[in-house]
Amino acid sequence: MNLKRVYAIFLRQVYLVRGTATRFIQIFIWITVDITLWGFTTKYLTGTAGGEFNFVPMLLGAVLLWDFSTNVMQGVTMLFFEDVWSRNFLNIFASPLKISEYVGGLILSGVARSILALLVMFLLAIFAFGFSVFTFGVSLAGFLLILFFFGIALGIIGVSIVLRLGPAAEWLVWPIPALLSPFVGVLYSLSVLPGWMQFIGQFLPPSYVFAGIREIVNGGTFPVSTFLWGLLMAFIYIILAYIIFVNVYRKAVRTGLIARYSAETVT
Repeated sequence: MNLKRVYAIFLRQVYLVRGTATRFIQIFIWITVDITLWGFTTKYLTGTAGGEFNFVPMLLGAVLLWDFSTNVMQGVTMLFFEDVWSRNFLNIFASPLKISEYVGGLILSGVARSILALLVMFLLAIFAFGFSVFTFGVSLAGFLLILFFFGIALGIIGVSIVLRLGPAAEWLVWPIPALLSPFVGVLYSLSVLPGWMQFIGQFLPPSYVFAGIREIVNGGTFPVSTFLWGLLMAFIYIILAYIIFVNVYRKAVRTGLIARYSAETVT
């Protein structure tokens, strides 16, 4: 893998974001709305409970972490969509660029976007709603790592969906985090779900993150086994996502479907 080529893919996204204010603003607009909405909701619930229980770390913290994972996914998919919208995808692979280098560029873009979004979310949650990162201690880094890997996997799978089904399938990718959120228990324990939903949730790494958060907030210690299971599953998801992308790309090349991403109109 040539790291210069990986960086070149990432650098293209940097130039696009730097050159257009709307691209830069959209990184923060939805997370700001989410944190603001749930921040005031948690303050209201805490006040209703008479201050006996602080809902901020459990609810607002969970929303913050889930938004982080969503932003990682969007950081990966947006770079690919920019190539689709500009009909530049085929031109990229007409170069000596390898699949692993292109995916590496997508991941690097996801890293940069998620770090920016995370900083904004933390600052807003801390100064506006009194959220303390020390509530979770060093375990916060472990939880973020699982969600980061899972977000990368979702992003690569989203890219594979559009690559396989065509540019019109973009609308299938955006709802993925919302569709998964009921199964991972962002705001509640999986025990309240029907059996079939609990079964699905057990195979999703974020379920272990939010279960760990609730355990710590309720006065427990860092759940090592829960963390390790979530981390292992996140690694497996990344490997499977990469295998899916490679197979979809090779099939698109072999069958000629990749021509849908050329600068010419294919009928």
